[in-house]
Amino acid sequence: MSGKKRRKLKLLSDTIANSRSGATEVKNNNLELQTWSDLPAELLEIIMSRLALDDNVRASVVCKSWHSVANAVRVVNQSPWLMYFPKFGQWYEFYDPVQRKTYSVEFPELNGSRVCYTKDGWLLLYRPRTDRVFFFNPFTREIIKMPRFEMTYQIVAFSCAPTSPDCVLFTVKHVSPTVVAISTCHPGATEWTTVNFQNRLPFVSSIWNKLVFCNGLFYCLSLTGWLGVFDPSERTWSVLSVPPPKCPENFFAKNWWKGKFMTEQEGDVIVIYTCSSENPIIFKLDQSIMEWEELKTLDGSTLFASFLSSHSRTDLPGIMRNNIYFSKVRFYGKRCISFSLDDYRYYPRKQWHDWGEQDPFESIWIEPPKDFSGFT
Repeated sequence: MSGKKRRKLKLLSDTIANSRSGATEVKNNNLELQTWSDLPAELLEIIMSRLALDDNVRASVVCKSWHSVANAVRVVNQSPWLMYFPKFGQWYEFYDPVQRKTYSVEFPELNGSRVCYTKDGWLLLYRPRTDRVFFFNPFTREIIKMPRFEMTYQIVAFSCAPTSPDCVLFTVKHVSPTVVAISTCHPGATEWTTVNFQNRLPFVSSIWNKLVFCNGLFYCLSLTGWLGVFDPSERTWSVLSVPPPKCPENFFAKNWWKGKFMTEQEGDVIVIYTCSSENPIIFKLDQSIMEWEELKTLDGSTLFASFLSSHSRTDLPGIMRNNIYFSKVRFYGKRCISFSLDDYRYYPRKQWHDWGEQDPFESIWIEPPKDFSGFT
């Protein structure tokens, strides 16, 4: 090779090397200029939502962008946990949807019992063989026994924690299409009180009925969508002349009457209708005109739906807001089935579930104590 060609090749090689060196230097300079405040908002939200409350507060003072995201996902309200009841054995599982963690706890105290309802961190349970009714707090293991009572196809609810003097237990059972037997009790009582009431409208009780305590009243949604109301202080019962929620024709399929959930949200009665792969429909009882109003948004609230009792929460992490969380976990216990009203679809994608086929006593949402971090 001639000397002229060698010089040309060397010049080309030096030019390429200098170009690469310059690009690397620019890239390194750009990296050096980036700070933690440059993290993408989506990634920052995921990180912040995993922090405990005190860590979230500390992180919020780093910079303006961190402060904004930390406030948006800050958990002021504790999320309910999903409690699973085994078909055999004494080990029970709890799933925390915020941390996506599962805990296993042994409860020999619950042998032979089935869950009836949950509120304020307490379970109400029933032993069919002995007709024993009792409260159990899985976080403190405290037990409060109630008088024996035979429960067949009716469901039961209570107004508040059994440690409160205002706690009332309520159950309704139809004697005929126009007559119901309502039974009530309270902690410390020696027996249940049962009174028959006449209905103006037909009302059939079932294990698939829904119960919720709201504004001092028990609301009971029947199989066909009629709403019964019991006032425990006045001891009055009536079936409201409010037409059932209007659903599309494709909702009236197999087991449509099983896929309903009901809860209380800041003084309003909320009902969720589901049907196989169809998107759920949410209704609120407008008590000023006594009609069901369809909701397109939860205004940042979160609903936790399970057959025997459901819950509503505000001030949860940003990624959980305006969602319905159902009582089913997928992907080896890592992801709870949810429906986003913002995106109007299920998460994970195509993970809808036929709730009419699920065992109603399999799982239930329960509220852990405030600042409860987990079982040891």
